[in-house]
Amino acid sequence: MSLTWCFPGISLTWEVLFDITGGDIVSEEDTRYDASHIQVLEGWEAVRKRPGMYIGSTGERGLRHMVFEVADRAVNEVLAGRAASVGITLTPDGGVCVADDGPGIPIDGTGPAGGPGLEALLTQMQSGAVAGGRHDVTAGFCDLGPAVVNALSRRMTAEVRREGARWVQEYARGVAATPLTKVGTAAGSGTTIAFWPDADFFGATEFSFDGLEERFRELAFLNQGLEISLTDLRRPDEPRAVRLRFPGGTRDFVDFLDGHAAASTPMDAIAFAREDPRMAGVMEVAFRWCSCPDERVQSFANSRPTVGGTHAVGFRDGMVAAITAYAREQGVLTPTDPDFGADRIGEGLTAVVSVKLDRPKFEGSTRGVLGNSDVRDCVGQAVQDHLGRWLKEDPDRAAAVIDQIVQGARRG
Repeated sequence: MSLTWCFPGISLTWEVLFDITGGDIVSEEDTRYDASHIQVLEGWEAVRKRPGMYIGSTGERGLRHMVFEVADRAVNEVLAGRAASVGITLTPDGGVCVADDGPGIPIDGTGPAGGPGLEALLTQMQSGAVAGGRHDVTAGFCDLGPAVVNALSRRMTAEVRREGARWVQEYARGVAATPLTKVGTAAGSGTTIAFWPDADFFGATEFSFDGLEERFRELAFLNQGLEISLTDLRRPDEPRAVRLRFPGGTRDFVDFLDGHAAASTPMDAIAFAREDPRMAGVMEVAFRWCSCPDERVQSFANSRPTVGGTHAVGFRDGMVAAITAYAREQGVLTPTDPDFGADRIGEGLTAVVSVKLDRPKFEGSTRGVLGNSDVRDCVGQAVQDHLGRWLKEDPDRAAAVIDQIVQGARRG
């Protein structure tokens, strides 16, 4: 039996033998192990030995994360104000090209904020999956950098346009195949990284345009200054392209989630942003009720989709408190009536709850649940205050919302 422990850039393997015929462990002499029985794999070797440990799977989901690991750097260049846009292209030969118009990755030395230069970035594993601050975006879940993609690609190319010069370098399966070479002048600046997944690991290397579009659209909704274009050139007779940029942020996100339902309701989305030093971060919230009974509530922490956490609980706390208080003031609920439940208030509700924190704390290895305790009270109070004011300032629409909730309670 083989037991393997994988850490970023290192894989440790012990071979353990059992007598499967009689159920007894084999002799003490055969089971005497020392350091010679430990297999240490570093860097690209570790990734190629256990690819699923680094990108989640060797199926379509893993291919998507390959794109995200390369795109993360470019996206953060835009959010830091060093670039204007990011372009991702699916090429006819099965590759993916990620380009930005930033200053270009430094060709030697270190990059912004002490980050690695080009070859180090593409060949050396980063320190591991750590939660970045509020200004850092991670499109996928691994956050290990493009070196992981390089290790799982039969080929990777890098072009850097920096300080008037154009530099290129080629890699193969995690290592540099050519030296970094200056090939001429460049009119502008930026970085273009292209990669072709290694078929030895991926049974099929067909990227899902729709899957990529969904995640990049989320990032554009949640980061108002971000512009991403996604182009599919794999079928020359049927090219596809989308440009993702949403100045309205979470308000636009709610409109998108509602789809055709938004056209059937006169209610605009209620949206606000607030910074709260108690949680060392900012929240952006948008919501509205439609006539359809379904609930569509999505939550995010530092632009990561979450399945729950303190921000989502705080949002529901604030909604219940504001709606219940207003209903009592209007005499809809008597002093002896119980508060509205979150399930009743959620009928027909579409909402996006996004928090960006300096020190996010996630529960579990996939970071799907936010655990920062201060966030619950901060989000809950902000939602209660904002919704409470809206209910009082727009009594006609407030009455329609309360009536919808009451009717739902009676049906239940």
